[in-house]
Amino acid sequence: MAEYSILRGAGTLIVLRITGGLRPAMLYAGPDIPGAQPEELALLQTAQHIPGGPQHPIQPSLLNPLGSGWPGTPGLMAHRSGQDWAIDLRVNKLVQISGYEIDLHCADANAHIAAVHHFALCQSTGVLSCSVSLSNTADSPVELMNCAAICLPVDTRLTTLRTFGGKWADEFGTEDIERFRGSYVRENRAGRTSHANFPGLYMGSDNTREEHGLAAAFHLGWSGNSQIRLDTGQDGSVLFQAGELLLPGEVLLTGTYRTPTLHICWSDHGYGDVTRRLQSHLRQNILPQRAANTPRPVHYNTWEAVYFDHSESRLIDLAEKAAAVGAERFVLDDGWFGGRRSDAAGLGDWFVAADIYPSGLHPIANRVRELGMEFGLWLEPEMVNPDSDLFRAHPDWVLGVEGVEHIASRHQLPLDLTKQDVTDYLFESLSALLREYAVDYIKWDMNRDIEHAASCGHAVMHQQTLALYALIDRLRAAHPDIEIESCASGGGRADYAILGRTDRIWTSDNNDARRRHRIMRGASHFFPLSILGNHVGPKTCHITGRMFAMHFRAASAIFGHMGIELDLADETLEDRAILAAAIALHKRHRALIHDGAHYRIETEPFLSAQSCVASGQNESLTGCAVLDVCPESRPPRLRFAGLDADMRYRTRLVWPLHNPSLSHPSIIDAADLTGPDLTGPDLIGPNLTGGGFVASGAALMEHGIQLPLTHPDTCMIFHSEAAHD
Repeated sequence: MAEYSILRGAGTLIVLRITGGLRPAMLYAGPDIPGAQPEELALLQTAQHIPGGPQHPIQPSLLNPLGSGWPGTPGLMAHRSGQDWAIDLRVNKLVQISGYEIDLHCADANAHIAAVHHFALCQSTGVLSCSVSLSNTADSPVELMNCAAICLPVDTRLTTLRTFGGKWADEFGTEDIERFRGSYVRENRAGRTSHANFPGLYMGSDNTREEHGLAAAFHLGWSGNSQIRLDTGQDGSVLFQAGELLLPGEVLLTGTYRTPTLHICWSDHGYGDVTRRLQSHLRQNILPQRAANTPRPVHYNTWEAVYFDHSESRLIDLAEKAAAVGAERFVLDDGWFGGRRSDAAGLGDWFVAADIYPSGLHPIANRVRELGMEFGLWLEPEMVNPDSDLFRAHPDWVLGVEGVEHIASRHQLPLDLTKQDVTDYLFESLSALLREYAVDYIKWDMNRDIEHAASCGHAVMHQQTLALYALIDRLRAAHPDIEIESCASGGGRADYAILGRTDRIWTSDNNDARRRHRIMRGASHFFPLSILGNHVGPKTCHITGRMFAMHFRAASAIFGHMGIELDLADETLEDRAILAAAIALHKRHRALIHDGAHYRIETEPFLSAQSCVASGQNESLTGCAVLDVCPESRPPRLRFAGLDADMRYRTRLVWPLHNPSLSHPSIIDAADLTGPDLTGPDLIGPNLTGGGFVASGAALMEHGIQLPLTHPDTCMIFHSEAAHD
């Protein structure tokens, strides 16, 4: 008699077939089907014989190993010196950890391989987290070629793939493509999450949009090499799998290997609902809670102000100017240590440069704290310059393959974290700095890929990634109040595994205010605004060369973990006043931006709009950026999102500080007055810069507000709150 296991919660239903002695199978995974019984679901998907195929149709199992006969891509491949490769896992037992968490034990007695499938369904978000622990039960080692977290059947109505890629300074780009017969494969060999091949995927139906339609999302929480794939078979089957991309001989299994965790969620209410589920799951179940439960301080980062040109007096002056505009955390970026006068030297020598800072960093750190700010430091612990004391003393401490030339990249080499001496050195050096200067915050950088991840001739990217996690965990245990930012040439290491031990992502090195809207929008598919670093850059962006007014630069950083990265001495007094006003606006609505439900609003291509809505739907902050020239003579209406249709809201324009409209009258300057001149200030209408206007949530969402005609690179922010009059 067939046996089943059911996980159900927050609008999600998971049904597993767990009959002892048979292959484990995912019978259903997706939006809840109220009242559906496992037996009827099994009956309804009874497979028929395919002419020319096996006499008994082969159904997909949880890993589809080669021994199962599944004709598609296996999720598990391994062998024992060329033997025991036809693995065929069968259900052994189910361990019910709780009502929403199970371990399904399977084994192949012939191949001497055992697997435990771990499933946990978040009861408040409906996000499924799954992984596999694979064990070798014989004495001789097994070479593991690949092991996915799961091979998951996908609803065939999901025909659109939203993929995520990019490059340095242009991360989290999205591309929608139609599913096709064959395989969509994304492989990452960067030795970090990567800029180009983010391990995530969204899927939707033909009519899925932000707020309606069937949608699903997948993310592999892993900071090393990875692979995701979606296979559409000739028989119409659609299966998704994701796992670590292993190098040759990297895992010789003598004990147990556990895959990275795959996070999956579904919704009948569009891409936006999937996003909000993932963001809540990350907040509730993964992020370190101490930082997650405190307001995110506004940053001042020194990099684009001074680069490597450090001086104590200049940095103290910057700290004073930063505090004056409202910064709450001062981060001293690269260039303060060893012989680090450029990116060609000094990495690995984690001691303060005495020639620049004869009194150490105490004068700066002390002044920063006197100004009421926290003190942070930039570090790149995993790397070393050949021109450094550390490399000269320990040239054997770097990853590489003997006889194979190192790949040159930014004058640096990756340290071998699998060696205990290396991680001990890093832990002791960094701990000494953190203690001496009472450092509150680390910007942890990683500025190159790892191509030759080898130690003593063996591939070790898997062990290197785990060693990185262990080093961070060790530092956090020794310094429990420290906060850590994950930076890797910008957003090159951003995933749920690194965020289990860090507090913030540096989303991109590109502070171009216009491009930031696209980068942040892409990143928001997986990450909440509260952890996405978003900085006000200099008037001329050093990456794109484009120039922007302060009103636009400052507003573009409000939706995110706000920061400043520019030379304040180069900004006019007027622009510093505008910046201070933007920071004050961010602080005033910080809880709403960081804790509210995030909505990406669908707009015309030349606009970028979003909204953050309070949990009770009594308040929202809506931003709309004009990124190019409007092709029509009149701009479109902006339709708000996430409001209560029956509630009435008073809406005001809270940014910019001036009327941005190029034509008059407009919705911005119309006053609640009457008079004969209907072309002037007597026009009857709402006054968005004054008392605002009152309208129902339904009107704001379904009808929308007429946008004014503005110059490109204008950002308007509207505040709506429940009206009580």
